[in-house]
Amino acid sequence: MSLNLEEKKAVVAEVSEQVSKAQSIILAEYRGLQVGEITKLRAEARKSGIYLRVLKNTLVRRAVDGTPFSALASEMVGPLVFGISTDPVAAAKVLNDFAKANDKFVIKGGALPNQVMDAKGIQALATLPSREELLSKLLGTMQAPIAKFVRTLNEVPSGFVRGLAAVRDQKAA
Repeated sequence: MSLNLEEKKAVVAEVSEQVSKAQSIILAEYRGLQVGEITKLRAEARKSGIYLRVLKNTLVRRAVDGTPFSALASEMVGPLVFGISTDPVAAAKVLNDFAKANDKFVIKGGALPNQVMDAKGIQALATLPSREELLSKLLGTMQAPIAKFVRTLNEVPSGFVRGLAAVRDQKAA
């Protein structure tokens, strides 16, 4: 079922809006996958906040034209599923994990703003920690000196109390 001109304009506008907020776009070929498998992928993508959609390549080319992802247009060949994410790592992680479990799902490439990547680059991107993991590590690193300082300050009265308890025990014996 083909789309009329108004529907095509609406799809291009929707994808353009997603691309304007995107930090990564991943392209994958889905040829030969069952509907149930694609449904599982869509559910996983939804949980991770990824815009995942099967679209006509010409419509996506129009949507990315004039954006930092415009160099990706030459990679759009064949039946593709597009994963668009505001987190640079999330789409790569979800699609790469799905590709490991399904041989028919093949990652073709992707892009970060102003940088086109091949399938190996996407796999390398998928191994990076997510934004939340990096923020938690940073917070832990920032809290470590303060926590150690508090433990050091707490050690003075604790040592005094242990000393008093030892004197009390010695006098009681």
